[in-house]
Amino acid sequence: MDQLHWILLFSALLCLVRPLDASSGDADPIYKACVDQCEKTGCVGENCFQHCKFSSDGKSIDGPWYLQEPLYLRWKQWDCRSDCRYNCMLAREEEREQLGHKPVKYHGKWPFWRVYGIQEPVAVALSALNLATQFHGWLSFFILLHYKLPLRPDKKTYYEYTGLWHIYGILSMNSWFWSAVFHSRDVELTEKLDYSSAVALLGFSLIVAILRAFNVRDEAARVMVAAPLLAFVTTHILYLNFYQLDYGLNMKVCVIMGVIQLLVWAIWAGVTRHPSRWKLWLVVVGGGLAMLLEIYDFPPFRGFVDAHALWHATTIPLSYFWWSFIRDDVEFRTSSLLKKIK
Repeated sequence: MDQLHWILLFSALLCLVRPLDASSGDADPIYKACVDQCEKTGCVGENCFQHCKFSSDGKSIDGPWYLQEPLYLRWKQWDCRSDCRYNCMLAREEEREQLGHKPVKYHGKWPFWRVYGIQEPVAVALSALNLATQFHGWLSFFILLHYKLPLRPDKKTYYEYTGLWHIYGILSMNSWFWSAVFHSRDVELTEKLDYSSAVALLGFSLIVAILRAFNVRDEAARVMVAAPLLAFVTTHILYLNFYQLDYGLNMKVCVIMGVIQLLVWAIWAGVTRHPSRWKLWLVVVGGGLAMLLEIYDFPPFRGFVDAHALWHATTIPLSYFWWSFIRDDVEFRTSSLLKKIK
């Protein structure tokens, strides 16, 4: 996800965040009774689940020790409770639809249809496309720098921010990878990896925004800017992973970093004479409009496409234009430096 991806996401979610276990769907007595009954019998109506025949370590409850649940099923952690919740949710939503009621959230999430054990297949596919877009953007940036533009006598690039954008590209691809994993299966580990990757990307993007907008080229000055921000981001990630996964605190931290970053880019786009500043404005304005998809949340269409999935779709062209701006910045700065040398 480019840096505006996380700015807009966390800004929007600030108004939407709710406790995960306080949704109206999982508070429904009929749903709760269904889950309780399923965990005892292993069945919802005529559908029965093999997970309920195994203990938490995958061993058969009513059979010999060598009858164990296959690893390819156990790794996704679809245990008896999760299968019961999923099928009771579908059964309850079918009843609600027949009564003319709208879908509701269960445990903080809309009722999605699983595909091959994937919780949100469309969001996963779009996350993968975003990952591919980030890879294409980073690769084209690399090729432009090292194969199309002139290099210094020591074979280094003239562009002063090469290393920073390489790190940014790696963090972006990492963030989208864990986004795909998290939407595939929401468990504690994948949630922490997704959140941590997002915070790392957002924090580093803020560093890049400050260094590029203020044209900080001196290494000592860069360290003075980056060191406190890196220390803060690292401490926050450690806090989320090893002390408490505080959703409210994480939202505040991300929104503050995101707003500062957005202001830096917006002000710089307004005062600079960069030939490609229109692309920067396009990403800022387009991202702002895409944020409406997070604010006006709606249930998934046919159980697959919700507002968040559509928001994932909008980040694909935005990421493309963002990397296009970065490549233009490379050419602009390299051309300016070569003119000064001559």
